[in-house]
Amino acid sequence: MRDLEAYLAQCGLEPSLLDLTKTRASQINGCAYWLDMHTKDARKDGESEQRLYALDAWRETPFYTEGEQAALAWTEAVTLITSGHVPDELYQGVGQHFTEEELVYLTLAMVAINGWNRLTISFAPYLEPTSHQSGSEDLDAICGASDVLQRSSGGEKTIHLTDKQTIVPLFPLMTYFR
Repeated sequence: MRDLEAYLAQCGLEPSLLDLTKTRASQINGCAYWLDMHTKDARKDGESEQRLYALDAWRETPFYTEGEQAALAWTEAVTLITSGHVPDELYQGVGQHFTEEELVYLTLAMVAINGWNRLTISFAPYLEPTSHQSGSEDLDAICGASDVLQRSSGGEKTIHLTDKQTIVPLFPLMTYFR
């Protein structure tokens, strides 16, 4: 997924659009860690507080462009795909704002963030507070505990899982974490 993220960072979609859609997917999934990370990224990319605060009610506000609204609708449909297929009218509507290639990139971005969300949420109950190095900010948002990240002797980031009492090298897989 790290390589997918690197690829998407250069795909031509606006970083601000990716920030909004990743934030919205993390809201839907209830993933505090990624929600925190992507709102910080959005602010760094110049996003307004007003638009971030209203994101979960984007349909009821005038704050988003038609293209952003289409991307947010697509984000919701892809994130909630178990509720049914993406409606044909949504696909056609999104096509008015994005090329086929851009829509593939947007969908791949949703695949990535939904994967990150699910990894984080799945392992959160098993995290035990340990220590972390700088550069892994706000990891306490994962499970309500402070300091969950540590570095192994090889320097890679790892999480301590309490049920096995071992250091599981999960974070080499999740190297998108800062």
